[in-house]
Amino acid sequence: MSALAPALVAAAQGVLEAHRRRGTRVAMAESCTGGLVSAALTDIAGSSDVFVAGFVTYANEAKVRMVGVDPVLIELHGAVSEQVARAMAEGALGRAGADVAVAITGVAGPGGGSAAKPVGTVWFARADSSGATRAVLKQFDAAASRDAIRTQAALEALSLLSP
Repeated sequence: MSALAPALVAAAQGVLEAHRRRGTRVAMAESCTGGLVSAALTDIAGSSDVFVAGFVTYANEAKVRMVGVDPVLIELHGAVSEQVARAMAEGALGRAGADVAVAITGVAGPGGGSAAKPVGTVWFARADSSGATRAVLKQFDAAASRDAIRTQAALEALSLLSP
């Protein structure tokens, strides 16, 4: 039995089935979720035909080294920003050779927030092989637990990963 939230596993199963039908492959670049989405995808036996790679880029230097985020973007906008989320998704897409990649970067708390980027602020980006990239900002409840924010962010990412 999986230690992951049943909703995460169910959402991951839906993503895998949809991409399997389309013959497309997916990748993740995760920061504040620390690999939670990748864990949900790999919790399902046989997921390797769809899930290519998951990059856990928690530290800024990992974002730069692993998925090619320009350090200037981090310096100018911060790690939790639309620009960095887009660069993470595009980098994961290219480095994994996937058809679709989703990136997550945010503040899961309980500390680390600021007036401009309070706890619960999470940027997502979805890049695909057609060259399209879109970003989405979500503000989760700052009073929620770190676990709850990370789970909500993982569910949102799985929703964005759907074809």
